[in-house]
Amino acid sequence: MSIDGGNADARGLGEFTPFGRPAGAFSRRSFLVGSAVSLGALGLAGCASGGMTLAEAQKVYGPVPDEKFPIPAVDVSKVNPKYYRRTVQYETKEEPGTIIVDPSNYYVYRVDGENSATRYGANVGRQGFLWSGDAYVGRKGEWAIWTPPKEMIQRQPEAAKYAGGMPGGLDNPLGARTLYLYQNGTYTLYTIYATSIPETIGSGITSGCVGLLSQDMIDLYDRTPVNTKVVVLPA
Repeated sequence: MSIDGGNADARGLGEFTPFGRPAGAFSRRSFLVGSAVSLGALGLAGCASGGMTLAEAQKVYGPVPDEKFPIPAVDVSKVNPKYYRRTVQYETKEEPGTIIVDPSNYYVYRVDGENSATRYGANVGRQGFLWSGDAYVGRKGEWAIWTPPKEMIQRQPEAAKYAGGMPGGLDNPLGARTLYLYQNGTYTLYTIYATSIPETIGSGITSGCVGLLSQDMIDLYDRTPVNTKVVVLPA
């Protein structure tokens, strides 16, 4: 993803023909998802201190009307409850504030300290696009401009109309918040971004980026300063 001029392309996201749409149909989902979505995620990681009830989840993932682009409520019935945000016991030597991505189990952890972490359900890279290693948050963005890469335009010519950049908004693939991952001063082309497509959580569907529900991404974004360490575990 290029961030020149404050833009970001979706090289790390992915594309697919969305449910109920003919091949070639153009939508936000066609940028985001690279394979069929499945909620059949692998086992839990960490020991939950207590999960949300449906009523609690509907409140946590309710509408966010005060945003620049008001965010609608999540249809939580499309999310496996084990992927709802929660505080869990999590043993790690990493410092508080560190973000740990566990692609095998579709979780992102924010280390809180004293063997405790906030855990978020996520979508991750599909087979062939997984990666691991240490990085850091080199830049943050709210309602970022998105620019499709040349490779995507070649595959999906209908994306060419956004070659100059797609303004931030609900239809923008990067969503409400974006954390840009860097290594040694260089942008990795990978992000942690906000998705409003609940059925992608618990799936490997991107080209390497990591997506959280918009409400979860706002929570993580607000607690994450630039230069925060990010650890991506092997899948």
